Amino acid sequence: MSHNITMVEAVNLALKRAMRNSEDVVVLGEDVGPNGGVFRATVDLRDEFGPRRVLDTPLAETMIAGLCIGMAAQGLKPVAEIQFMGFIFPTLEQIICHAARLRNRTRGRLSCPMVLRAPFGGGIHAPEHHSESTEALLAHIPGLRVVIPSSPARAYGLLLAAIECPDPVIFLEPKRIYRASKQTVEDNGIPLPLDTCFTLREGSDITLISWGAMITETLQAADQLADQGVSSEVIDVASVSPLDSETLLSSVQKTGRCVIIHEAPRSGGVGAEISAILAEKGLLALQAPIARVTGYDTVMPYYRLEQHYLPNTQDIIETVQQTLAFS
Repeated sequence: MSHNITMVEAVNLALKRAMRNSEDVVVLGEDVGPNGGVFRATVDLRDEFGPRRVLDTPLAETMIAGLCIGMAAQGLKPVAEIQFMGFIFPTLEQIICHAARLRNRTRGRLSCPMVLRAPFGGGIHAPEHHSESTEALLAHIPGLRVVIPSSPARAYGLLLAAIECPDPVIFLEPKRIYRASKQTVEDNGIPLPLDTCFTLREGSDITLISWGAMITETLQAADQLADQGVSSEVIDVASVSPLDSETLLSSVQKTGRCVIIHEAPRSGGVGAEISAILAEKGLLALQAPIARVTGYDTVMPYYRLEQHYLPNTQDIIETVQQTLAFS
């Protein structure tokens, strides 16, 4: 059945599909039950699947992550919601020291098929701890997958894949585009591939690489650049760990130029890792230095300065023009 839905509705649809397909899938977190979650991503789940499979928890993120690890080690498939990415830090001891290491520690005897969902990023005038973009911190941890959808269809397919994955997945949902647009999503239960970039637009002059909410501005910039005669290839990274370096390299070898766009702080970001991969393995194909359009190396500001902090379409266009002008 097809649904014309928003991203947050696509998350809900994927959770329902996964829970119908397998009784091992359990949803837990703060206010995920009768309240349906702070963004309503889990609305109606408790009514359909009951309190044994949709568990409201105390405000204790460390406990939520630890509970997931225990469930996963014993054959369940827990999907936990952390209300905002800024609250994910208490879970790190459990995620880094236990979830990410369980397969290695037991020499493959146990795995940890858990998903930790968290809304992330700025753009909705939330307080600072609710607007974090620290995906690079999590992408640095061996044993974790870090997945970021950029549209309703990719949210649906990638979340299904994350739930099916035998290892822990951090699933970061860009809340700025939770309800920004609708897309037709086929509720067919077919997952999208993890560890894979998606080419959203073919081009020949320059490669634009982004993920999450910034895909919106990147595609807008590509449209405006097309009016100027510039052919942009747009790549949605989708899985920031592990990176699909083959797709990224193939695109840059074709276009010879690259701009990377993300809203997270510039230093040590995922964009820096992509730049290093392209420089190490694709240097001879580059006709200009790799450029980045990013957030600042500061704490996300309060809402009056939020739009100044976030990269915008014009920032991307100007950086592309500078990159194309380099010879």
